[in-house]
Amino acid sequence: MGNWKMNKLISEANEFTSTIGPTIKKATEHNIDIGVAPTYLCLDEVVRSAPKDMLVAAQNCHYEPHGAFTGEISIEMLEELGVNWCIIGHSERRTYFNETDQACNLKIKALIAHHMVPLYCVGETLEQFESGITKEVVRRQVVDGLKDLTASEVKNLVIAYEPVWSIGTGKNASTEIAQDVCCYIRGILHELFGDASEEIRVLYGGSVKPENIRDYLTLPDVDGALVGGASLKIDSYQALLDNII
Repeated sequence: MGNWKMNKLISEANEFTSTIGPTIKKATEHNIDIGVAPTYLCLDEVVRSAPKDMLVAAQNCHYEPHGAFTGEISIEMLEELGVNWCIIGHSERRTYFNETDQACNLKIKALIAHHMVPLYCVGETLEQFESGITKEVVRRQVVDGLKDLTASEVKNLVIAYEPVWSIGTGKNASTEIAQDVCCYIRGILHELFGDASEEIRVLYGGSVKPENIRDYLTLPDVDGALVGGASLKIDSYQALLDNII
């Protein structure tokens, strides 16, 4: 899943989707889910112009169906556009907009109630990593973010481990770190949901590029990647796929 963040005008998004057809077709032939998360302004256009097998996600949502929440977007508004994936709890939302695990929990439960796919991000800061509390932080985020959900409700959930210190910095976590933490997340999910946890996909994110994506996706506990900058240009987006098939 490519996270475009606050990038691309509608015209640029159109240019991207107009040339992405062969890449999406190739991904489908290899049973790979592939998509992007555009800005709110680009969502409608991307949904309408993208190939039918391309996933389109929102970058955030509000848990209430409507109300006096200036600047927010409801799940029903996303549904009306045909969007059924949404990123929740990205580190930039947590850092710059004070999003908490509890707020993420409300959003995840609301998305699941609407049969949408939450892509829930967890990960530690550089200070937490250097203090050796990565797993403590990740456990709290997973447990609190998924509080009160049942095994039957989480089958479409996707978790993305994104160490904050590697996002947009070019400092990607080693494959050993990625495997260790993603395996740890799987263990927590099994504690919470039993065998249903086998249905939950775990992604790695953080300075993923065409040159290193294969290293991550060959790890036993990494099912996919949440990609930032490398998803913005069509050539690098295509290279991401080409390097894993």
